[in-house]
Amino acid sequence: MKALEVAEQQGAYVSRLVPAEDPRPHPGEAVLQVAASGVNRADLSQIAGKYPPPPGESGILGMEAAGQLEGSGEKVCALLAGGGHAERVSVPLGQLFPVPRGMTWIEAAAIPEAFLTAFVNLALEGSLKTGDTLLVHAGASGVGLAAIQVGKLLGARVAATTRSPEKVAAMQEAGTDLAIDVSREKFDETIAARWGSDAVAVILDPVGAATLSGNLSILATGGRVILLAAMSGAEATLDIRGLMRKRGHLIGSTLRSRPRPEKAALVERFRQEVLPAFEDGRLRVTIDSVFPPDRAAEAFTRMRENRNIGKIVIDWSAEEGAGR
Repeated sequence: MKALEVAEQQGAYVSRLVPAEDPRPHPGEAVLQVAASGVNRADLSQIAGKYPPPPGESGILGMEAAGQLEGSGEKVCALLAGGGHAERVSVPLGQLFPVPRGMTWIEAAAIPEAFLTAFVNLALEGSLKTGDTLLVHAGASGVGLAAIQVGKLLGARVAATTRSPEKVAAMQEAGTDLAIDVSREKFDETIAARWGSDAVAVILDPVGAATLSGNLSILATGGRVILLAAMSGAEATLDIRGLMRKRGHLIGSTLRSRPRPEKAALVERFRQEVLPAFEDGRLRVTIDSVFPPDRAAEAFTRMRENRNIGKIVIDWSAEEGAGR
């Protein structure tokens, strides 16, 4: 089979399709014929040597895919610890769920990582409930747009931030009650003025150092700040007394490194509680762009430059041609 190999050379991504060993499924696994695979910021970290796959998992890039199971032909989505950006990949059975009715391969491949990340962190880590206020940073990313929708599905009032004025409309279309362009205003001041100080019960934050102080200033008593990444830096000054006064919780969270049995339990909950909402229209996938494998470097570059609104997807059925 062939798989994507991506490297950084003189500041630019270079990608190529290389021969790779065919997957050999272990007990409890199945082989997926990949039709499409989603691009994630974690891919960029792995390319940079900062986010290796867990021990025993595939070293090939790619943390989500959609396609058909060999043998049965079942159409499924797959949550992966690695291996998605390839023609075939072995997947633990507990990390598979059906493609929602009416969805294309491209749309289906954009679900697993973004929407499971949103669900796990809002419903489980954040204990978000009806009537809570949620703040989603980087709200126009794949995870951000998913989190806005999942937050509304769970009954929350949602604010979301972006640094790009042209991305505000996408957050509004996803259902946010308050879209904040942080290139023009401070998110904490805007939220405090609109909804009052100490208003936010749960904050989903992939930004890191640059937003920590503002997060704590608007956090409700007993509120949760869930840190998914550190895009603005990993080191920050923390007002410990302020955190203590609010009895706040700082939660670090990753999905990739969780043990397979834990992932299987999360996927089963997702399948029961969230997946039906794609079929009845309460949830939808936002596709930014689609690239064939031979132009994958452009896909990764687009993500690194923060130009995407929603998900970037690799179409493994595509012939050579332009991304769309």
